[in-house]
Amino acid sequence: MRWVNIRPRRRTGWLLGSLPLLLVAIVYLFASAARHAENPSDKLLPTPGAMVEAMHGLLAQADPLSGRLIFWADTVASLERLGLALGICALSALLVGMVLGVLPAARATFGAFVTTIAVIPPIALLPVLFIVFGLGDTAKVALIVIGVTPFLIRDLADHITAIPQEQLIKAQTLGASSWQLALRVALPQALPRLIAGIRLSLGPAWVYLISAEAIASDVGLGYRIFLVRRYLSMDIIIPYVAWISILAILMDVALAQLSKRAFAWAHGAGR
Repeated sequence: MRWVNIRPRRRTGWLLGSLPLLLVAIVYLFASAARHAENPSDKLLPTPGAMVEAMHGLLAQADPLSGRLIFWADTVASLERLGLALGICALSALLVGMVLGVLPAARATFGAFVTTIAVIPPIALLPVLFIVFGLGDTAKVALIVIGVTPFLIRDLADHITAIPQEQLIKAQTLGASSWQLALRVALPQALPRLIAGIRLSLGPAWVYLISAEAIASDVGLGYRIFLVRRYLSMDIIIPYVAWISILAILMDVALAQLSKRAFAWAHGAGR
């Protein structure tokens, strides 16, 4: 039996996947205990009890100034910005990517322009966005859109361009127009690819969001992390980072399930 042919079952895969996380948690607990044994007031590696105590106030106690539960207000604000931005990214990428993928003339005209936009570091444009759109949510959403959409457009256009010519020729032989080719041949194959592209873009999208919130915001997960860093509040920073990771994982799983249920044929169902 070759190693490349060993395929763990689902339960075994979950167990193997949890081992690295468990190992990291154990190493952290030992390191935290060792540091606090030497210095009980150490802030670099807070104990689980210290993190629970610090987060309790943010989770369950309303802020005296705003009257909000800070942790949940931060979460809702960040998810609203991220959700709006990814929605705009998906719609824009689907529209432009379909046009570039289906129409060779459009690809020849605008392909280089999209590539040029894609290679610009989005973070470098953040000051420009704040100047143009102000310090509100518009600039934050625009940063994510500029950072993610060109990648999705290029990936989607390349995927549509790679559709076998036999499919297009057969459709045209049966009398399909350009619109029918786009809607009946290209679109069904583009949608699962778009979802896969959004899943791959979740990491960069969170980076852009946290960066924008850290610079100019009064609520949000990124804002809170950079606010408390001046006090070396690792007992808040670590739970916030862990929560962002959990949210990203949940979004990824949700998108994966959506793709499998809506486009089972694209995932080899029934093979």
